[in-house]
Amino acid sequence: MKTRGSFLKRLPPLHIQIAAAMLLGAACGIFLGPDAALAGIPLKSVYHFLGTAFINALKMIIVPLILSSIITGVTGMKSGEELGRMGAFTIVYYMVTSLAAILAGLFLVQLIKPGLIDGLPVGHDLGLDSLSQEVVEKISSHHSSELANVFLRMIPTNIFKAAAEGQMLGIIFFGVISGLALLRLRTERAIQTVTRFWDGLFKVMMLMTEWIMKFSPIGIFGLVAGVTASTGVSAFSSLAWFFTTVIAALALHSLITLPALLISWGINPLKHSKAVLPALVTAFSTASSSATLPVTMECLEKTARIPNRITSFVLPLGATVNMDGTALYECVAAMFLAQAYGLHLSFAQQFTVVLTALLTSVGVAGIPAASLVAIAVILGTIGLPAEAIAPLLVVDRVLDMCRTSVNVFSDSCGAAIIYRIEKDTAPRLSRREGAT
Repeated sequence: MKTRGSFLKRLPPLHIQIAAAMLLGAACGIFLGPDAALAGIPLKSVYHFLGTAFINALKMIIVPLILSSIITGVTGMKSGEELGRMGAFTIVYYMVTSLAAILAGLFLVQLIKPGLIDGLPVGHDLGLDSLSQEVVEKISSHHSSELANVFLRMIPTNIFKAAAEGQMLGIIFFGVISGLALLRLRTERAIQTVTRFWDGLFKVMMLMTEWIMKFSPIGIFGLVAGVTASTGVSAFSSLAWFFTTVIAALALHSLITLPALLISWGINPLKHSKAVLPALVTAFSTASSSATLPVTMECLEKTARIPNRITSFVLPLGATVNMDGTALYECVAAMFLAQAYGLHLSFAQQFTVVLTALLTSVGVAGIPAASLVAIAVILGTIGLPAEAIAPLLVVDRVLDMCRTSVNVFSDSCGAAIIYRIEKDTAPRLSRREGAT
C-alpha cells in the first residue's frame, strides 16, 4: 500500500514545481483570458484567492521570523573574548560587501530605470492597482530633511505597536539590542531559558516557512495567472528590463567587486572560483545558502586548504547574515516597483531602502524565496503595498538561483580573506606578546 510520504517523495524538486506553476499560470492567463469561468465561478477570482492566500501566509510570518532570526543570530555568536579579532573582521567584511552590493543595485536601477518604458511607469502593464491619492501624497511628502526620522523610527516607543503596524526598522533594532543583551548575560541560568525560547521560535518559523514554500507553486500559479490574465504578455516584456538590471548588478558585484577584494589580499580569484565551483553549482540548483553550507565547507577545506577553525566560524555565520545577492535584489526590486508606480523617492526614502535592505538581509532565512518576506518589509517602509511583489514572482525563481550563488561566493571569499588576515596578523601579535 502506497503511503502519502512515498507520494511526496516522488514529486519533483520545489524549483521544478515552481517553474511548472509559472508556465502553467502564464498559459492559463494568456489563453483563457480575463473572462474565463469554471462552473459559473470567474477564474480571476480563483487566481486572486490563491495568490492572496500565499501573500498573506508570507506576511503572517514576517515579524516572528525576522525577530527570532536576528536574536538567534546574535546570540549564536561566541562571547566577546572568544569572538576576538576574527569575529570583528568577519562582521566588517559582511557589512561592507552587503553595502557594496546594495549600492551596485541602486546605481544600476537608477541608471537603467527598468520601471519606466519610454518614460512612462509600467505599473499598469504589471497589473498593479493604482495607489490612492492619499497614499501618493503621503509617500511624496517625505524629503531629505526627514533623514533623521529614519533613525528615530528604529527606536519604537511600543514594540508591540511597531510589530502590528509593520514598522520593521524598529523590530530589527529591537532584535539586535535584545540579542546583544542576551549575549552579555548568556551565562545566567534564567537567561538560557530566554535564549532557548528564541531559538525554538526561530526553528518553528523556519519550519512554517518551509511549509508555506511547499504550497508556493499553487500561490505562484494564482499570482502569475492573475497578472497575465489582466495584462497578457505585456507583463513579461515589462519585467525584461527588471530581470536584466538584477543580473547586471549581480554580475558587477560578483565579477568585479568580490574579485577585487580577493586580489587586494593577494588571492587569485580564478583559482578561488575554481575551488568553490561545486558549491556555486549547488547554490544555483537549490537556491538555498543553508543547504549549500556543507558543500561550501568541503570545497574550502579540501580544495582551497582553508582550516576548519576558519570555515566552521565564518561560513555558518555567513549563511545567516551575509546575503549580498539577496540585499542587492531587495533594493532593486523595491526601487523598480516604486518606478512602476510612478513614484519619485527622495534621498531619505532611498536611504531607507538601502538601510532596510542591509538590515533585513541579515535576518533572511537561507532557504528558497525567503527574500520575498524581506521585500515586503522594504515596501512597507516606503509606503507601498506588500501585494506589489506579485509580478516579480514571474521571474523570481531564476533570480533566486542567481542571487543565492552570489551569496555563497561572497561567503567563500570572506573565509579566504579572513584566513589571509589571520595568517598575516597572528605572527605579528605573537611577536609583540613575546616582546612584552
